[in-house]
Amino acid sequence: MRDLKKQPKKSKKVHQNRRKKQKQPLNWRKLLRRTLRIGVTAFSAAMLLVGGFFVTQLLLDSDLFRVDEIVVRDGEHFTEQQVIALSDIEIGVNTFNLDLVLIGRKIEENPWVQQADLQRIFPRQVVIDLVERHPVAIINLGLLYYLDEQGEIFKVLSSSDRLDYPIITGFDYAKAQQHDVDYVQCLQRIVALLSDLRGRSQFDLAQLSEIHHDDATGLTLYTLESGVEVKLGKTGYSKKLDRLERIYSKLQPKLKVLDYIDLNVAEKVIVRIERQKKVAKT
Repeated sequence: MRDLKKQPKKSKKVHQNRRKKQKQPLNWRKLLRRTLRIGVTAFSAAMLLVGGFFVTQLLLDSDLFRVDEIVVRDGEHFTEQQVIALSDIEIGVNTFNLDLVLIGRKIEENPWVQQADLQRIFPRQVVIDLVERHPVAIINLGLLYYLDEQGEIFKVLSSSDRLDYPIITGFDYAKAQQHDVDYVQCLQRIVALLSDLRGRSQFDLAQLSEIHHDDATGLTLYTLESGVEVKLGKTGYSKKLDRLERIYSKLQPKLKVLDYIDLNVAEKVIVRIERQKKVAKT
């Protein structure tokens, strides 16, 4: 019988004629030059690092950069010695050993300090620039606190603190501590109102004893003399005070018999006489 299996084909080997590359002889002189150059560069870099380290150590250990003067600028509430005590910087310390950012944060832990920036003046001086907080009112939150120009509550009052600021009432301690958005905005409006009053000639800060806040009715001022209510409401304070100023010189002598002054009616000043005193007169 015929063998039907296919016989594998024999592959023909293809011989390629290639030219064998001839090996070039090594250029020992060029190789030695390159190696020497790399070695010299590495050695020089190492020497620079070592030299820099020793120079740095000499500078750190030398007396040339030891602090001998601390200057405090723009300090009003503090004396220079008080600020230096807050910083904990000691005369004679090497200026490079001072972490100026960390020292600034430490000074800012004092409630009177809004910002403290420090800088080195080479070779031996450190300058401390202070931005202090300035109270514009006292806010009653169970305890009395100072309110600053940015509307921030920053310090509980002590026995040595001044009390001759307007009192702000009607705020809740918990919400104030949580930085409630409505509270923050209202306090900023009160600060703007105080700034407006500071520039007036008739009804100014000297006429004011208290600002009361109420969620429903807005702001009510109380005069220093006789404690008369001045109803301001929630908006348009400046225009309302303009109306009050035009007639305040006539109202001031009569404050003792007034119940309140209402500025919430457009283009009018409504004045109510206290009923009991009116009846007593008749």
